[in-house]
Amino acid sequence: MNVGDEVARRQIMVDRARLVRYAGASGDFNPIHWNERVALEAGLPGVIAHGMWTMGAAIDVVVDWLGDPAGVLDYQVRFSRPVPVPDPGSALVEVVAVIGALDPDAGTARVDLQATVDGQRVLGKAQAVVRLPS
Repeated sequence: MNVGDEVARRQIMVDRARLVRYAGASGDFNPIHWNERVALEAGLPGVIAHGMWTMGAAIDVVVDWLGDPAGVLDYQVRFSRPVPVPDPGSALVEVVAVIGALDPDAGTARVDLQATVDGQRVLGKAQAVVRLPS
């Protein structure tokens, strides 16, 4: 494994039904995530995905690559752009995970994540520190 190696890639569809299920699971019932009128009045392009859903969907790609959620030691992102979710239809979030740094002594790697919708980054400086499998 080398710095710059792509370790995972995934396309993730999100529709309004998924947002409603996420709201129920997370307890985040902010109407910008399900009510078009409220979202537009707030100055948004329409209903948007929860930021924490987007963050979780992105790191899930790394968890699947590692094979163990406990292998994620640290994870941080900046929310750079909302994910508009049309109705009808869905948004496509594309996630690419690349090795950003290796620490052989610690047995860890920094994984840099790029999450985009329609070619626009939705997460900035998304990085996870992971324990590498033995």
